[in-house]
Amino acid sequence: MEEDEELERIKRKMLRDLTENKNQFDTPIEVTDSTFNEVIRKNPLVVIDCWAAWCAPCRMIAPVVEELAGDYKGKIVFGKLNVDSNMETAGEYGIMSIPTLLVFKNGRLVDQIIGALPRVRLESKITKHL
Repeated sequence: MEEDEELERIKRKMLRDLTENKNQFDTPIEVTDSTFNEVIRKNPLVVIDCWAAWCAPCRMIAPVVEELAGDYKGKIVFGKLNVDSNMETAGEYGIMSIPTLLVFKNGRLVDQIIGALPRVRLESKITKHL
């Protein structure tokens, strides 16, 4: 019982930290089924990288997503959602191919980018929403 309460307290603190420090992340944040809605609701522009460990194209764009998170710190929050561990959210957004990047502006889905695109193409598709 005490362990469950402690785990819940830690989860609430992590979520509070994510939302209070909005737009200040220079690396992608881990997003889960339980934090997804809060992250997209509390940040003006969010890009969620839907990925899986076994996915080679996902591993190819991971460094690009990390670079973009650093380059657009304070403007865009980047998150990573492991679709194997977070099937509820993946199903809700109809993720059938990975990598898929979901772009949210003011809590609303405004774009979906499927596939491992080069940085210049990913960046232009994302930054048009700034």
